[in-house]
Amino acid sequence: MAQRFGGKFSPQGDDLPGETPQRGVYERAQVDPVGARANVMFIPAIPMVFMALNDGAIGLTIALVSAACLTLGAWLLRGGLQAEAAYNSRKVARRPAIPRKLFSSAATGLGIALAAYRVEPGLVAPVLYGAVTAGLHIAAFGIDPLKSKGLEGVDTFQQDRVARVVDNAEAYLKDMSDAMLRASDRKMELRLEKFQTTARDLIRTVEEDPRDLTAARKYLGVYLMGARDATSKFADIYSRTRDAKARADYAALLDDLDQNFAARTRKLLVEDRSDLNIEIDVLRDRLQREGVRLAPDKNT
Repeated sequence: MAQRFGGKFSPQGDDLPGETPQRGVYERAQVDPVGARANVMFIPAIPMVFMALNDGAIGLTIALVSAACLTLGAWLLRGGLQAEAAYNSRKVARRPAIPRKLFSSAATGLGIALAAYRVEPGLVAPVLYGAVTAGLHIAAFGIDPLKSKGLEGVDTFQQDRVARVVDNAEAYLKDMSDAMLRASDRKMELRLEKFQTTARDLIRTVEEDPRDLTAARKYLGVYLMGARDATSKFADIYSRTRDAKARADYAALLDDLDQNFAARTRKLLVEDRSDLNIEIDVLRDRLQREGVRLAPDKNT
């Protein structure tokens, strides 16, 4: 359904009161890691089955197993690319628990080996075809991240707690986006996305320093849960009544949430900087007691 776009330069302007300039919605936008190359990998399984319909029970069974392996490989590849993109987007991340891209290469190689066996029974040719296919698959899509990054000196138990909170927070943000679709209001969708960008700044800050979890837990739990519930109720009401007051009230709520989440993120960053300054001062005092003279800091 067509939607009217509004904003600063639109003829009708923005009918929401008190709007203040905000940064772009797509500041953290990323290209979908599952592109055409990955989607094409689903295609070979289709002709594999149709070409074996007249090959008898054994030939058809081998073709079906081969098609299943190729489909499994394509599905694992999609998941592996998405996991790799999530890993690359974060400064602190654990390696994927399941090496999906490597399993995808193995499944694709096995599927091609079975297809080769159907045409040329034996051992050498299918193994060669399968090995070459798996090698080409790895060359085209790479392998999974094999080690974690940014976790040196971080308590793994605390990191697990952060991971659970972050997963719940991301689920709340996704529920908000899904609920807002019912309102069919593009301008409110953009405003919600701006708040979600701010909320994800706080999420990334906590991920990079799990010690911040205590100070941010209420924001990533209780407040986001309340925002999700408010979004769902607004979408239900506005989709039926197009109530302008409900729209303005919800917009004001998003503004308040955006400002509070941004303020909390700034406070956490300032506290982290203060901790760093304390560590630097302590280290300087120790060096001076050891008789090491330091040049004066030009920044102080």
